[in-house]
Parts: sequence; structure tokens; C-alpha cells
Amino acid sequence: MATIPKGGGFPPLGAHGPPFQAAPAPVATALAGWMANATPAPHPAVSAGPIGLSAPANPAALLKRPRTPPNAPLGDYQSADSDHILKRARTIGQSGDEVSYTGPNLPQGLYSQDDLPKIVARTLNQGSPVKSMDFHPLQQTILLVGTHVGEIGVWEVGSQERLAHRNFKVWDLGSCSASMQAAVLKDPLVSVNRVVWSPDGSLFGVAYSKHIVHIYSFHVGNDLRQHLEIDAHVGGVNDLAFSHPNKQLCIITCGDDKTIKVWDAVTGARQYTFEGHEAPVYSVCPHYKENIQFIFSTAVDGKIKAWLYDLMGSRVDYDAPGQWCTTMAYSADGTRLFSCGTSKERESFLVEWNESEGAIKRTYQGFCKRSLDIVQFDTTKNRFLAAGDEYLIKFWDMDNTTMLTTVDADGGLASTPRLRFNKEGSLLAVSTSDNGIKILVNADGLRLLRTFDNRTFDAARVPSDTKVSVVTQMASVSTPGPQTVGGSDRVASTVSMAGLNGVDSRSVGDKVRVAEDSVDKNKNWKLTEIIEPAQCRSLRLSDNLPTSKISRLIYTNSGVAILALASNAVHKLWKWQRNDRNASGKATASIPPQLWQPASGILMTNDISDTNPEDAVPCFALSKNDSYVMSASGGKVSLFNMMTFKTMTTFMAPPPPATFLAFHPQDNNIIAIGMEDSTIQIYNVRVDEVKSKLKGHQKRVTGLAFSHVLNVLVSSGADAQLCVWGTDGWERLRNKFLQLPAGRSPPQAETRVQFHQDQIHFLVVHETQIAIYEANKLECLKQWIPAESLSAPISHATYSCDSQLIYASFFDGAVGVFHAGSLRLRCRISPSSYLSSNVSSGVYPLVIAAHPSEPNQFALGLSDGSVHVLEPLESEGKWGTGPPAENGLASNASTVLTTGTSGLEQAPR
Repeated sequence: MATIPKGGGFPPLGAHGPPFQAAPAPVATALAGWMANATPAPHPAVSAGPIGLSAPANPAALLKRPRTPPNAPLGDYQSADSDHILKRARTIGQSGDEVSYTGPNLPQGLYSQDDLPKIVARTLNQGSPVKSMDFHPLQQTILLVGTHVGEIGVWEVGSQERLAHRNFKVWDLGSCSASMQAAVLKDPLVSVNRVVWSPDGSLFGVAYSKHIVHIYSFHVGNDLRQHLEIDAHVGGVNDLAFSHPNKQLCIITCGDDKTIKVWDAVTGARQYTFEGHEAPVYSVCPHYKENIQFIFSTAVDGKIKAWLYDLMGSRVDYDAPGQWCTTMAYSADGTRLFSCGTSKERESFLVEWNESEGAIKRTYQGFCKRSLDIVQFDTTKNRFLAAGDEYLIKFWDMDNTTMLTTVDADGGLASTPRLRFNKEGSLLAVSTSDNGIKILVNADGLRLLRTFDNRTFDAARVPSDTKVSVVTQMASVSTPGPQTVGGSDRVASTVSMAGLNGVDSRSVGDKVRVAEDSVDKNKNWKLTEIIEPAQCRSLRLSDNLPTSKISRLIYTNSGVAILALASNAVHKLWKWQRNDRNASGKATASIPPQLWQPASGILMTNDISDTNPEDAVPCFALSKNDSYVMSASGGKVSLFNMMTFKTMTTFMAPPPPATFLAFHPQDNNIIAIGMEDSTIQIYNVRVDEVKSKLKGHQKRVTGLAFSHVLNVLVSSGADAQLCVWGTDGWERLRNKFLQLPAGRSPPQAETRVQFHQDQIHFLVVHETQIAIYEANKLECLKQWIPAESLSAPISHATYSCDSQLIYASFFDGAVGVFHAGSLRLRCRISPSSYLSSNVSSGVYPLVIAAHPSEPNQFALGLSDGSVHVLEPLESEGKWGTGPPAENGLASNASTVLTTGTSGLEQAPR
């Protein structure tokens, strides 16, 4: 059921497009749109490796998909996909009024130049000319770099620290071909042509100018290991990409020998060789459409070809503008195809292709008449294009051929700078003429780097004899992505770890002195208490709808709105507007949003059948593109369009009712549905069929969380049990009951689960505890039990967006802010700071939600039906500070989780 990562940007798996994609319509020839205007070129692919990947018998017309209308830059649009939804909904018997859908009519100008990263925030000194860069798909501040002299580096741009570095070296020369050995002996100088991360960031590939491809494995803690060395091509390896044909991770390469080759990413075995180009192959762009995987390739004679994994030759023979060196890339959502190339006369071209016709749709203007080198480009936010030319970065809006703006990054850029956006488009890495890299940011990128600054320790304050390896620290705290969760609570272990990191331990007396200093600092430290409204920024969201307690709460993935589900089965959506006071348009406690309703005035109301919604267990799940919400309040599961509020369809009629919903991260047509009868139904919405029924819980399911890194589903139930299920065969891998405090076993208490950014550890929330578990062994690594200043039962808890904090709400109205690694309390927020004096003392938060890109912002859904947004004062910037850690290290630096024999660790007192 896994989808295939899109080519070009190689984002991690899990992006949601519109649900319920229509099944592909068979045609005689794949890529039919291009072939209609192109001369068939049935070049034979004469060699294949031992492993075969078969294409479907009737491949679809891959490149036929409607373009986004220029007047609707942000929303979904009427397409075959939405038509399919309507047809399917009508077959279920919904009324015409329920399912009519014309798509949102969004105003222009929702994007602005402020979204572009244009401010220089960091400078990296690579030391040799940069040839290729790629940001980590999960850890947004980690940058992979390859240079003209064969050097590779892995940088944490937030701290400007180089985490890893390797010079070119053949790992096993004896296993290489004779031509490779001769080439290296004749001229040992080798340059990097391409570096790229695998979709999950656990591997990266390096394509060199002579024969070789190196694949490294990379993990948290500066763990860089040799994985594969492939003697891939005769001559240079010009490009490299990762793809997932038939759910199998593969490496795709192309080279001077005029071939494209596909390799098994685990074993390095060659699977396919595609032949047919008549000149060296310059670039590859793997992609998929309608479940068909294919590869675009370009050669230095300007020819574009496309290949299926079927050894039947190329499906396209087309000319690229300039007819020389061209690269191709899709927009992040996979719906728009672009190419950028430079001719032998140094004239550059940036174009968008009409896939349905195989023709150029638009050509972007603004390049100089004669580029000094081959121009590189990149895409971001499904909206902008950027290219390096004339010592500048040039930006275009995808829907406008006129250049939008240029940036010189304070000068010093290379003549045709190499550039790369991170996944969110908040950072842009650009090469400089002095062998360095500048990191440009927008407002989100600045906050991202500032968040990193808040988490890293001030090295200047650490005595020189107690500094720990910065490289190791940076690898463990980079954001947002795989991180080691936890923190050491013992002075002795910190000192011993310092010794292991090469720190001069000096004498036993020095160790004792360090421990005593740490104790003194802890005595002076005080928990941050937020009691008065003036001590924080809080905002109660206006609401003119009937009040009912807030049962579920979530920010939209874009961060510009909050969606609540009340116990009366009605949804409420608050949207912030972009204006002079709020340039980003994102949620903030400083500016009130609008309670949004469509022009029709209808409400998003769940089916309640014959049930009392107040007695139901409400649940909802939001699609990644914020276009659809799937929701239930004791009745059928409803699919709503977020722009029109109309019901697209309903399904899964009770009994039993659904109690939790979660989209599969790699296939948005697959939904995991927790049920009142303790089962979990794996439901395929496209075919309206339950694929699997998982049994293991003893009471209703109250939590579900997917890990796309481990390929598992973690479930929790009112039975206080955790289960881990494999998503390949849906078998139960392991289970464990929570370790409840003695005498505290409340019946039917909800247990929630949420994965950390590293997708390996997860948070468990129960009214008696918050705990950190490791999914592979289902081992409890840390546990906090309500006590002292926060002694009431826990109503809800969630990670901050960067997984560095945990926000927990309590039945007495208090909120606790914990350091996620150590579960140490940093800040206690009293209800008096956000509730007015005329509010009943019995009001408390039922749910808490964290902003998707602002680590210090969260929202509360209260028992009186109100929703509040809270942020620290701008002068503070964060919620308190943790107790000073031992050895002078900052209390919020991530360290390895400590595990006792019981796995229990009560809150430090």
C-alpha cells in the first residue's frame, strides 16, 4: 500500500494528495500524451540484472492530470479525483446537495514575497567549490554537501557545525572494473556530481565523476557508515536518485556511458539497464502517477526520454529547450513538471511542461543572455521556482513567466550558484564564490534556527576542560526530525560521559567540585510559574455558535487555522488572515482569528444516527493538505470538504462506532479506524472495503499513531494496553500494559499515543502519567506521575512541533510544560493566567494542540466550549527554562534516554 516518493525534490513519504484517487484508465501505450506528438523510439534495453520488477499489464496514461487553475493557487480544484469522489458518494446514496462540489474560489495574493527565504542567517565554510546540496527530508536543518574535489560534508546549519566529513576514496579497488582502476590510477582527482538523501533520510547517495557511486547510512549521533560502493558506469556518474518501484527502495543512476541503471538499495544488485540515449545521460527524474512508476531522463544532446520498469524501451523521444544539459523536477505535490537547462551557447531555459500534450506550457523570462555555467534550479511550496544566475538567486511564481524578484544574499555568490530548498521552503542553501554556503531564511526559517539556538548550549559558558563534543550534541538535537529523546538526571553519569567524549577528567577533586557546583545551581533555580494574565499572551477565540465542550482540537498543517470538534458533533474552524499586523497569516495569540463559515452558512456536523453525541467518543483526522477532514461522533464516519463544509460521503455505520481515526502516512486511501468494540479496522476508502481487522485490545481503542520509518502502527486503548502492529501484513508484533501507579486504575480512561519526530520513540498519555516509549522493543524509557505542583489527573498532552517540549493539561485547569527528553517540568501555567475571573472554577482543558511550526504556541479546548491560544511573552520567547544541568551543559540539550530495570522514573522533586 505504500506510495512512491516523488522525483525531483525527493521528499519523505507521507504527503497527502486529494483522497480516493480514481483508478487508472488503461490505454494502449503509456505516456500517451507525449507520444501523440513524438516519434516513437523503440530502443531496446538489452541487459537486465537478476531481479525483475514487473509493470502493470495495462499502464495508465501517466501524464494526464489537470493543472491547477491560475486563479486558485492554494486550493484543491475540480479534477478526475474529485469527480470520482462525487460519483462514489452518490452510489452510497447521499443527496445531491451533500456532495455537490465546485472547488474553493480562493483569492489571489495568499502567497507573497515574504514567503521566500531572502535573509542571510548562517554562513558555512565548506573549503572547496560546492557542486551539489540536499537538505535532510526529516531533519530540516541538516544539509548534505558534495564538492568539486570529491569531498562530502554533513552540516547542521543551525549551529554551523560540520557533523561528518569524508574525502573521496575507493573503498575496495580490487572489486572495481579494470577501466575504473585505470581511470583512478591515471588521474586520482574526482569530483562529486550529485548528492541526495533517501526518502526517509537513513541513507544518502553520492555520484562521482568517475564510475563510482557511494551509499552511506546516516543516523543520529554522527553515525556515518559505508553502506554500498557501486561501480556504476563507464566514465562519470552524472546523476543519482532514490525511488520505490514495487515498494522496494532502489537507486537510479545515469552516466557518460549513455545508460540509466537501477540498483537494489540494500544489496547493490543491478536490476535494470535502460539503453537508448545516443549521448551521455545528464539527469534522471523518477516519478509515479496513477500507481505507475517511471523515470524521465535527459541527455547532453537535449533528448528527453521516459522509461517504465518493463525493459520495453523508452516511451518518449523529445527535445529539451537548449538541447544540451537539462534537469527535470516536479513540484512537491507531484502535479507540475518543470525543466531547466543551458545550451552550448550558454543560453538558459526554465520551462513548465504540459504533460498531457508533451509540450512546453510556459517559458520563464529573466535569464542573462549568456550564463557563465550550467544553471541549477529548485522548486518550493508548490508555488515558487528559484535558479542561480548572474551571481544572483532569481525567483519566479510558477503561474507567472515574469521574474518575481532577485536576491544577491549580501554579495559573494558564485556566478551560477548551486541552490537547494529544505522541504518546508523556509531555508535556502546557496553556494558562494569563496567555497562557502549561505543559508537564507524566511520568517519561519528564522524561527526554526532560533528554536535550535534555544536548545543548544552556549559553548562560551562551558569551561574549556568540560566541553563535550559539539558534533555529537548537534547530531542529537537537530530539528525537526530524528532525535534521541531523553536526558540524564544524574551528575555522575554526565561526568563519566564527558570522559568518554575525550574530556580531561583531571582529578577526583575536580569531579566533586563540578558536582557541588551543579547542586548549587539547582538550589538557585526556580520553576517558572505563570499566574497572572500579564505573564503570557493568551487569546480566547470568539464563538457565536452554541457552546458545548471541546472534545477534539487540532491546528491545520499550514498553521493558519484551528479546527475543533465539540461534543454536540459540530466542528468549528477559526482562520487567521494575512495582513499588515500578521504578515505570515499564521495562528497567533496576538491577533484574533475569524470563526469561518462558507457562504452557504452550513455547519460541519457529524452523523449522530440514534446516538447521543454527548455520550459518544468523538474523533477526527485531517488530510495533509488541509482539504478534507474525516470525523465521527458516535454515528457514521463523515468526510467533509474543509472549504465548503459539505459532506463528501459517509461510511462505517455503527455499531460499533468509530473511536479513533488515523490516515496511513504512505497511502491516503488507507485509514486505520479504532472501534468501540476494541478492534482496529484497516479500511480502504477507494474501494469501500475493510482490508484487515486487528484484534488485541480488551476495551475500546483510544489512540493510533503510524511510524513511516519503522512501518508500524501503535495503538492504545481504554484497557491501558499498547500494541504494535506491522503495516506490511498487519500482524501484531508486541504488546504491553501500562505500568499504573498502585491503587490508581481508573476504568475506561483514555490512553493516547503520539510519535516523536524521530518516528522511533513515542509519547504515551494517560490520566495517571505521561511516558516515553521506544517502539522497537516497546520499552518504557521514562515516566512522569502527577505530584506536588501538578497533582491533578492529566486530561491530555502533546509534543511541541519540534518534539523538544511536551505540553500537558490537567483536570484542575493547570498546564505543564515539560522538557521532552528528561520529562522535567520547565513551566507551570495556572488557569488564572488565561481564564477570566468570572469563569467557573470547574472549567478545565479537555484537549491540547501544538502549533505545527511554532514550538512555543499551543491551544486549549475547554470543558465550557471555549478555545484558547497561549504563547510566552515576546520578551521571553519560550516557556521557562529547565533546571541547570550538570557540568555546565544546558538543561535542554538532548541526551540518551536513561532506562532503569523497571522503566519507571518519577518526576524529579
